[in-house]
Amino acid sequence: MSKHAVPPLLLSARPPGRFPDPDDYDAEGLVAFGGDLEPERLLLAYRSGIFPWYSEETVPLWWSPDPRALLDPERLRVARSLQKTIRRGRFTLTWNSCFERVMTECGRGRDRQHGTWILPEMLAAYTRLHELGHAHSLEVWQGERLVGGVYGVQVGGLFAAESMFHRATDMSKVALIALVRSLFAAGVELFDVQFVTEHLASLGAYTIPRREYCRRVAVAAARRVDLAGLVPTLAAG
Repeated sequence: MSKHAVPPLLLSARPPGRFPDPDDYDAEGLVAFGGDLEPERLLLAYRSGIFPWYSEETVPLWWSPDPRALLDPERLRVARSLQKTIRRGRFTLTWNSCFERVMTECGRGRDRQHGTWILPEMLAAYTRLHELGHAHSLEVWQGERLVGGVYGVQVGGLFAAESMFHRATDMSKVALIALVRSLFAAGVELFDVQFVTEHLASLGAYTIPRREYCRRVAVAAARRVDLAGLVPTLAAG
């Protein structure tokens, strides 16, 4: 059967069972639908190279597009204007100080990259992952004002960034650069951003084939990486 002819798998309610092999599917990458957003299923999805993305009119949809987008410290691009912002240092960084608030702020945007897909059940599910130590946020502050942030899911040495926001110029970029540098310094070896957007491309995001991505996920997810005490930094490693 050709890849374009394989229908997405209908997931049962419980237990999570398994996800199909993404390599069997077309480049768009809809591999499954249904199921739930319980922690066990979400973590299994990320270990399988799959993530949920859907709107309020549908059941959960599970995706693994080809190719997949990554960031790493070696390929980060920091424009001169952004370098100046970083050098001025008129902000502070925190780690996991207000995960739910960061996710809520991401949900106030206008498109996929800014979070309209963050439904109430998504907020509840990822907050639960955070409480269990599997999801994290990095915050950027100017005084007591939260001006930027990013959050994502960690599985071993894999970090899957989900969404980011800014309320002051360049602060989402500051958050993402700090996150990439801090996580790789802590032992993370694969930083997933799902798709290359214009915004991410300007920071050095690049793509690899889905098959290679899933192979690297299997290796990275098996690693033990503790991010509980992370101190975020913008220093290049």
